[in-house]
Amino acid sequence: MTRRILVVEDNQDLAQLLLMHLRDAGYTVTHAADGEEALRQAAEAVDLVILDLMLPGVDGLEICRRLRARPDYLPILMLTAKSSELDRVLGLEVGADDYVAKPFSIRELLARVRALLRRAEAMGEASRDADIPLRIDTLCIDPLRRRVQLDDREVHLTGREFDLLLHFARHPGRVYSRAQLLDLVWGYGHDGYEHTVNSHINRLRAKIEQQPAQPRYILTVWGVGYKFAEGANA
Repeated sequence: MTRRILVVEDNQDLAQLLLMHLRDAGYTVTHAADGEEALRQAAEAVDLVILDLMLPGVDGLEICRRLRARPDYLPILMLTAKSSELDRVLGLEVGADDYVAKPFSIRELLARVRALLRRAEAMGEASRDADIPLRIDTLCIDPLRRRVQLDDREVHLTGREFDLLLHFARHPGRVYSRAQLLDLVWGYGHDGYEHTVNSHINRLRAKIEQQPAQPRYILTVWGVGYKFAEGANA
């Protein structure tokens, strides 16, 4: 099946370049030049969104927030002309799956597109095979609705925090290094960003642990990485 990609970019020259290369790679591609049109098209059948950060009207961050508020998962690759780490982290925090900073190589962008589509397909297969909510003590993780509850109250997680928690909970007792978690949860192109794993785990602990300094669920294995506690559902 041909994958459908929505390119949201107000620079017409760059948009046409992206459309040309994506179509040459075999994708069906549509284009929106502003936020309102992007939201309208994203309401239709789309497999991935390439989203510029700076847009007239509704900007890329707000579009990302609205797309992440939907019950269905849609991969988002964010484009930004900004190069500071703060801007990149902000985009990821509101729910983007990956980013490419302008100017970028078309080869790199296509590699990231392929990686995100493979990851989305794997997540879809996993959800079909294991869409029953996971219950660990008073923690409930619903893979289908991408919701988490703790003591019957909803815990609001970013998309990446949810993916990280779900991965841990599905593999209790298995120890992962930071590099392994980057590959498995973040995907292609995050080499050298091990500190991102640390910050996400710290935020997860703050949200799901009664005593984040003495975690019950996500444990540190010193000198190696992290694991989800075995027997946490006892």
